[in-house]
Amino acid sequence: MPFDRGSITFAMFELPEELPENVMALFAANRAGTLDSVTGDPQIGWVTGRGLLDTDLDGAGVHAGGCLWLTLRQAVRKIPSSLLAALCRREEQAVLRAEGKEYLSAKQKREIKEDMIEKHLGKMPPTLSGIPVVIDPRTKLLYTGAVSATQIDLFVENFYRVAQMEPLQLTPALILEREFKVLPVDFPQLSIDGRTGGEPAIGRDFLMYLWYFGETVGKLRHPEYGEFDLMIEGPLVFAGEDDDRGSAETTVKKGGSPLRSAEAKAAINVGKKLKKAKLTITRLNQIWSGTFDADKFVFSGFKLPEGEEMNDDEIFAERIENLGIFREALIGYFKAFASAMLGSEFEKTEKAVRDWAKSRDAI
Repeated sequence: MPFDRGSITFAMFELPEELPENVMALFAANRAGTLDSVTGDPQIGWVTGRGLLDTDLDGAGVHAGGCLWLTLRQAVRKIPSSLLAALCRREEQAVLRAEGKEYLSAKQKREIKEDMIEKHLGKMPPTLSGIPVVIDPRTKLLYTGAVSATQIDLFVENFYRVAQMEPLQLTPALILEREFKVLPVDFPQLSIDGRTGGEPAIGRDFLMYLWYFGETVGKLRHPEYGEFDLMIEGPLVFAGEDDDRGSAETTVKKGGSPLRSAEAKAAINVGKKLKKAKLTITRLNQIWSGTFDADKFVFSGFKLPEGEEMNDDEIFAERIENLGIFREALIGYFKAFASAMLGSEFEKTEKAVRDWAKSRDAI
């Protein structure tokens, strides 16, 4: 999804240092190639954020709202599997008739398939996909549409090839190390059902705490951006730490009250924690809302506050500014969570969350 309009899917990163002064020349040196040169092997390169065919990285098209707006494009030629199967089958039948055989060896079938790919691949139009990237040089923040582990690895590898630096994804580990000088392995686990053990899942503990915090305290005051409020909504995805307490995941979409459903309460009672849910954060009349994947620390279907009627460049700048405000709010909530978990009253906090979970009514 693009960053200039509508809902977005994104992960948040920050740059460990300033971008090189000649960074646009470096991106241009790694721009995407021509479509005529695309083969069956993926061709990966940079284009502007304005279109998968816009390779003019030397012009103004890569700039928007004071940011750099690019896309990491992947192009590849593929023969649709059904078409390839039909082509191979037709050729196999021709060879059987010509040689008077009833069947072909595996080697012959493999050779026919390779021959069909060689003959027909060049006739196929390239398939294009892209990972949008926005870089704000002023704040050294970066947002990308890469949210799966494979996409993020691909993005980081190609960004490093250009800038010779590895962007740091905003994750619990990064916040804990920077703000609290604590490693994830030393961070306490939040037990909802009173049982301990299992693999640590700080993101899920954080999302469970947000659910509790939203229904009890809710408000967070940020020193620069004022007061925020939050709400957790469905659909909900619960995940267990192991498989001996029921199915690994439970998805709850029940009617208009998934948070109060019997399924949600049952999942909590067996020690499952929220892995994914809709997160809404508000400030005055501004609303940030989308699905939060706590394991990956990424967002999808995310809507930004409504902006004012301005030109395209100003709209883009406002959207990225609102992403930055949301990032600050999320970090603020995480710091409140980590402070409660690492503080001297951790047991009191854990008991409060546990009591809240047990006392929730189920519809």
